[in-house]
Amino acid sequence: MTTLPPVRGKLIKDASLAPYTWFRVGGPADWLFLPEDETDLAGFLKTLDPAIPVTVLGVGSNVIVRDGGIAGVVVRLMGKYWGSVEASEDGFLTARPGALDVSVAKAAARAGITGLEFLSGIPGSLGGATRTNAGCYGQELRDVLVGLEGYLRDGTHVAYRGPGRPGNLPEASFSYRYTDLPDDLIVTKLTLEGSGSGDPEKILAEIELLQNRRADTQPIKEKTSGSTFANPDPPGTPDQRSAWKLIDAAGCRGLKVGGAQVSPKHCNFLINTGDATAADLEALGELVRAQVLATQGVNLRWEVRRIGRIKPPLPPINA
Repeated sequence: MTTLPPVRGKLIKDASLAPYTWFRVGGPADWLFLPEDETDLAGFLKTLDPAIPVTVLGVGSNVIVRDGGIAGVVVRLMGKYWGSVEASEDGFLTARPGALDVSVAKAAARAGITGLEFLSGIPGSLGGATRTNAGCYGQELRDVLVGLEGYLRDGTHVAYRGPGRPGNLPEASFSYRYTDLPDDLIVTKLTLEGSGSGDPEKILAEIELLQNRRADTQPIKEKTSGSTFANPDPPGTPDQRSAWKLIDAAGCRGLKVGGAQVSPKHCNFLINTGDATAADLEALGELVRAQVLATQGVNLRWEVRRIGRIKPPLPPINA
């Protein structure tokens, strides 16, 4: 029996992960670790058996946890400590990866910092947004990232400066929905910079407009995630620059597999209509990709992460 290092946070065996994802699907984690703080996380990683895999799960807004669950330890960075955001008078924000993107935008607004309003249109938490260089409304995280810190799988502390930022630290490279950060890096702190100062009430009003726009165009009240597929990069013809347009042109709006459906409201979103499995959602996504490739000649790239073990089918029942 594997013995895990002692922690100050919580360690839960065979923890169901479905409640921690927006899709509300997926099998259990062998172990779920909820670290108390950065020191708790670092100590755990340093003493954990190197053979045990570690997977990070934030708010679960852009992930499909497969039905077989996740081997090893799943680290979830949520709660008061991991969701903290602090603004300084010189236009900088320091935030933990569990901070919701909209909370970061509103914290900046309350401090009179402009230029971070776009974060309110990105579902999920700042840690996830960092991994995918998330963006909307013409801006991406790389545009406002000053630097970040975190720990590798072995507990080594590392730090990076944002793209184009001065300093002696290694520079993190970002491109469209991609970053070259190490796969085993667990981000624990980020520093962001706004573009100027403004009236907090006006900035908050702009955020509210963006939130209303998102509610009008996306199925945010459904069991869903962020955008399923990245827009083609580099972009093609005008009709091939948006994943949703390609999906719509391929006749996939409203398409179903089991309990999973392509959203009739915005067809770059998959939804769990109530009884979907992770296998349903992944199969539907692959069907969409196949139909777009066959009819539009574009190979869509998943933006939603798919992690964990595929649950083996049940053996046939002998009559």
